[in-house]
Amino acid sequence: MSGPVAGLVGRVLGEMSAANEYSVFITDEQRKRILQGIFDNYYGSEFDQEVIFDTNRTWCSRMPLINSLFPESRVIACVRDVPWIVDSIEKLVRGNTFSPSSIFQYQPGNNVYSRADGIANGEGMLGFAYNALKEAFYGEHANKLLLVTYETLVTNPQRVLDAVYAFTGEAKHAHDFDNVVYDSGAFDSRAGTPGLHAIRPKVHAAQRQTILPPDVFHRFANDAFWRDPKLNPHGVKIV
Repeated sequence: MSGPVAGLVGRVLGEMSAANEYSVFITDEQRKRILQGIFDNYYGSEFDQEVIFDTNRTWCSRMPLINSLFPESRVIACVRDVPWIVDSIEKLVRGNTFSPSSIFQYQPGNNVYSRADGIANGEGMLGFAYNALKEAFYGEHANKLLLVTYETLVTNPQRVLDAVYAFTGEAKHAHDFDNVVYDSGAFDSRAGTPGLHAIRPKVHAAQRQTILPPDVFHRFANDAFWRDPKLNPHGVKIV
């Protein structure tokens, strides 16, 4: 689930750009302080921690900005075979027959093909995140990126957490993979997509058949670029 900070940063950046006639009075150093202030004020006394995990798909497209504001920052990107992302969204939408989703601007007249097109285009929920990930993966700050695959997460969660702790330099803690608790019911309902962020209490791999037409499934079958070592010139760590 995405938090609000990335959106605030993007909006304020736009307001400080040349699109605003008063931008001539704002220096880059002032812009930097203002953006840092967003983080400082959002994560105030309520989040009095040394390390913060802020979740948003936008960060992969803002690696230079993050590096400038927080040189010690790291980005963890969760990835999954693309056809199964499309399948998972389609399964969720079909399960909410009476509740049009914000994913598709609450439009009820879609079909599986238009929904796949909608999320996969450059501005869609999937397409934007996918392109942002490639920007980070092949960019100059790729050494600050860790990819966590869905397949490893559900079959060997301890291996994933070990990699996350090593990547962040944080001390390890014990985790109960049979009792994972998270509730996002209110957010999901407001988005018109109940169950969007629902999770099972036990971490495990659940096997099932795809509900996508074969041509839709195969359309995305070769999009997992991170699986090919020859396509990883910066040696991004993948677990």
